[in-house]
Parts: sequence; structure tokens; C-alpha cells
Amino acid sequence: MNRPEQSEQVFIERIRAKDPVAWEQLIATYEGRLLAFLEPRVEDRATAEDLVQETFTGFLRSLPHFDDSRSLEKWLFAIAANKLKDHLRRDRRLQSLMVSSEEHRSSQIPVPAKARGPSTILDSRERRTQREALLVTILGEELDRLRQNAEWTRLACLELLFVGGFRNKEAAEILGISEQQVANWKHDFQSRLKRHLDAARENGIVF
Repeated sequence: MNRPEQSEQVFIERIRAKDPVAWEQLIATYEGRLLAFLEPRVEDRATAEDLVQETFTGFLRSLPHFDDSRSLEKWLFAIAANKLKDHLRRDRRLQSLMVSSEEHRSSQIPVPAKARGPSTILDSRERRTQREALLVTILGEELDRLRQNAEWTRLACLELLFVGGFRNKEAAEILGISEQQVANWKHDFQSRLKRHLDAARENGIVF
């Protein structure tokens, strides 16, 4: 973790007090994670970077009303998910304007019978965004559980595997633990995640 050990309440108060070091620590801790979440879901990296900046700006604006009992990480990813949905809605409106312009120039737009129209594609993307927002919440709960139990090595291991993209052997070498221990933690995390997703499916959410 880039942020030194301290309660989130203290850390947030430092940001509220416009402590530049705390703000730099916030960005160092979460910028990469937010980018990893957003980049696969938009058209290019530049757009993802813009959405990350909008997320941090939205966080600053929300600080006066931020509930200190909430998880900072969950709040940031919730803001990011909302920014992503707003972006997709703007994209949908742009597609609609483009189609209207084409219809003005031509009474009929040739579309293959089996092709998916722009609105259908964007609807699918918005539904996917909703599912991904739920997934972020599930992941946040699991990470909070590890923090509450002070399982810092396990948390670092999962970040190396799923955020950093390291292999089991590489993560084991970095953390100074056995490769079997890494494999056990990875399997346990994936099993817990699967149980959460199975419960979501029972509530009608299709992944």
C-alpha cells in the first residue's frame, strides 16, 4: 500500500485540510486501480485517464458530505462507476446525433439484417457497467474483510496477482512466501468471489 498506516478518518481529514502530501498519497494509492477498472470499458486510454481525473474531482466535491464510516475505496470506485455511466450516456447521445445526421442526408441507412444498432450496443454496455459496479462492491467488501483482519500480506498478494498481473511464483518471491501459499490464497479468494456471484445470479443479475 502506498498510503502509510493510519485510520481512514485521519487520512480523509488531512485531505479536507488540503494537505498536499495526503492528496499525493491518495492519487498514488488509487490512480492505477481506477485506471485498471476504467480503461477496458472505454474506447481509449486517454478517455480512461480523463474519467480517473473526474473521479478524483468528484471525490473532492463530495468531501463535505462524505460519511467517514464508509470505505474510502468503495466510495472512489462508486464515483468512478457513475462517471463511466455518464460517459456512456454521452456517447449514446453522440451516436444518436450521428444517426440523425445520416438520416437527414439519406432516407434510409443500409444496415445488415443481423447487425446490432448503436443503441443496442450501448444498452449492452450500460448493463455491463451495472454488473461491473456490483462486482466492484463485492470486491470492496472482500478487501475490507482482509483489512479488518489485518491480513496485509494476503491483501498485497491479491493486489500483485489481480491488479499487477504477476504470476504466482513472482508474487511469492516478492512477498517472501511459498508459491503454495499464494496458490491457496488465490483459490480461496476466487471461491469467495464465485459464491458472491452465485448469490447475485439468484437475485436475477446475469454475469
